[in-house]
Amino acid sequence: MATRSPAAWISLLLALALALSARAAEEAPAAAAAEGEAVLTLDVDTFDEAVAKHPFIVVEFYAPWCGHCKALAPEYEKAAQSLSKHDPPIVLAKVDANEDKNRPLATKYEVQGFPTLKIFRNQGKNIQEYKGPREAEGIVEYLKKQVGPASKEIKSPEDAASLIDDKKIYIVGVFTEFSGTEFTNFMEVAEKLRSDYDFGHTLHANHLPRGDAAVERPLVRLLKPFDELVVDSKDFDIAALEKFIDASSTPRVVTFDKNPDNHPYLLKFFQSSAPKAMLFVNFSTGPFDSFKSTYAAAAEEFKDKELKFLIGDIEAAQGAFQYFGLKEEQAPLILIQDGDSKKFLKDHIEADQIVSWLKEYFDGKLSPFKKSEPIPEVNNEPVKVVVADSLHDVVFKSGKNVLIEFYAPWCGHCKKLAPILEEAATTLKSDEEVVVAKMDATANDVPSEFDVQGYPTMYFVTPSGKITSYDAGRTADEIIDFIKKNKETSGATPVSEKAAEAAPASEPVKDEL
Repeated sequence: MATRSPAAWISLLLALALALSARAAEEAPAAAAAEGEAVLTLDVDTFDEAVAKHPFIVVEFYAPWCGHCKALAPEYEKAAQSLSKHDPPIVLAKVDANEDKNRPLATKYEVQGFPTLKIFRNQGKNIQEYKGPREAEGIVEYLKKQVGPASKEIKSPEDAASLIDDKKIYIVGVFTEFSGTEFTNFMEVAEKLRSDYDFGHTLHANHLPRGDAAVERPLVRLLKPFDELVVDSKDFDIAALEKFIDASSTPRVVTFDKNPDNHPYLLKFFQSSAPKAMLFVNFSTGPFDSFKSTYAAAAEEFKDKELKFLIGDIEAAQGAFQYFGLKEEQAPLILIQDGDSKKFLKDHIEADQIVSWLKEYFDGKLSPFKKSEPIPEVNNEPVKVVVADSLHDVVFKSGKNVLIEFYAPWCGHCKKLAPILEEAATTLKSDEEVVVAKMDATANDVPSEFDVQGYPTMYFVTPSGKITSYDAGRTADEIIDFIKKNKETSGATPVSEKAAEAAPASEPVKDEL
């Protein structure tokens, strides 16, 4: 089981802090709540039966050692007790995903970190991420909304006033009748995206608090607390509707500060695969207003380009600075991360330089910035240290079979693996065709050849360029056995010749996870 991925780790930095006074997870009989507990305890033997039994069930995948899980535990239990009285009862459950026998469940449901909460509907036919609060009252309120209809009918201005929060995004379908392709597609999208947004439907646009009441129906109206407050669309194709909602539901310039109202937009910004421009300045100093207005104008000027914009306070964004390998003294700075994870940096930027620098980026005139630790002068330990600037030479040009681990210094699984990896490397030390290496993926940029979604992640690269994700056991013997079975000898036929039909000679073969 991997620890939380880099993207999710950034997201965690934005979350509100939880009290860390939770007790450790207790042993409990499978498929039953422990004595005094409302949360159902599941394992690999009882999971499918429980999901099949309940049309709506929330499952937390946790690890007993995880601090965030310990913080969530009492809030989750409190929520479970309250929701057990709901009509019908809403069931909360948990699975120890750190336990060996339960790891196939974590793999099946793509658990990348702890805690991960998922909502299972219709006997597991519809699975969604839980994206609500992490305290008891918020959990209860969020799940009560999730268990009802995905979209609520708005029959009057009073209904609209009670359902629509001016501080949140609300999406309304305005129809001539509640039938037909447009209505069916709208309801399908509402069901799919209900964990992200609130939906409503009505026959009368004049019930809504904002927007033109004399509109031609049907249409979708998105109400939001930023930029233009109302956006309409008449395209009811499902893919187009989802794209419209995605594009309209993030501020043109996302703000990275300590205001919790901005956190949902920050999460969405960092989770997006689109290219991102990030301007980091000190919000407390005089020049901030100049930067803010200039940057907003730049976002407007380049709104037709595929680039998302963020302005961040250096005090609130320390986690992002650490992740991107930046230093506070470089601010004011602007950083672009493109879709290929290449980074472009301009530090000590002035407000009047922003637009011209962005134009240079769009014109392809900027050179990428690469985050790398210094290449170690001494590297004689059994497990070789690799940094971004040395990875190509060590992994791809050495002519060796290389097992490389991508790790994070704070990762508990990585710390547990370290002595095991060293034991395997020591055992293989006499094999001159094998190298065991490691790279701190929080301090070095990971090349695009490797898909690192969690820690630790290991890959095996042969002299011919074949890249295989390591998915065997985590003992020294299992690691050694994997290397011996997969390594190429010095006279091996290059993989590009053996598998010419499967992959071009210029591209490495990669076995997906």
